[in-house]
Amino acid sequence: MCTGKCSRCIAYTLYPLVLTSIICNIVLFFPGGDIKYAKDGHITEEVKYMGGLVGGGLLVLIPALYIGLTGEEGCCGNRFGMLLSIVFAAVGVAGGLYSFVVAALGLSNGPFCKAGGDWTTPFKNSTSSYLNDYKSWGDCTEPKNVVQFNVGLFMTLMVVSCLQVILCAIQMINGLFGCLCGACIKKEEP
Repeated sequence: MCTGKCSRCIAYTLYPLVLTSIICNIVLFFPGGDIKYAKDGHITEEVKYMGGLVGGGLLVLIPALYIGLTGEEGCCGNRFGMLLSIVFAAVGVAGGLYSFVVAALGLSNGPFCKAGGDWTTPFKNSTSSYLNDYKSWGDCTEPKNVVQFNVGLFMTLMVVSCLQVILCAIQMINGLFGCLCGACIKKEEP
């Protein structure tokens, strides 16, 4: 496969992942589908770090746009363009890793919720994992089903960010081949 076609394929695959990452992060601001928790500051701390918006969103979208342009017709032979795509893909890897780390922290610490009448993060300092103890999920009385809400969205962010990192790493290798080996220009038939 031509390095340009590979670049386009990677870029087109990154676009829906970026959109998914941004949507997940925005939805995390509204647990239970209610705006009052965001207004009152009763949201999980890791949501405020905006791993999905900044990391998996903006820091992957910019490289995806450039990688897509690198793969356009006539640009396949552009060795400098492929060299730059390595740098942009590295930024994408960094963004994906940031999103992954924030989502993993959010999953590890658990949601910010009302437990026992107080707003707290009840699972943050527990000795066992709350993820396997479904009965403990009932400790969070408000917002309703916030544990399932956070687990589902943070897990989605982790999967999406892993895919983003893999695709950007593949582009780094693809860009290296494009930079070293040059174009795959079709030869005109006589």
